[in-house]
Amino acid sequence: MSEQSRTDVEKHVNSIWEDVLDTEAGPPDATFFELNGQSIAAFRIVARISDRIGIDVPVEELFKDPTRAAFARAVLARAERR
Repeated sequence: MSEQSRTDVEKHVNSIWEDVLDTEAGPPDATFFELNGQSIAAFRIVARISDRIGIDVPVEELFKDPTRAAFARAVLARAERR
């Protein structure tokens, strides 16, 4: 995966995260739960990632390490396996 593609994926993940959680960025180390994320929001995030960029990520990835950066890494790892 090219660096540009990685950057694009990260931008999409960030945009989706902010949109679903109705927050602008927030602290970079803030967790999904600290941003008032709930189960339905987690499902919305993974569904939008699948719809917008075609990467299927199990919702469990969001709960393993619920920071945006860690989740973005999980999405990128899935993208690189395609």
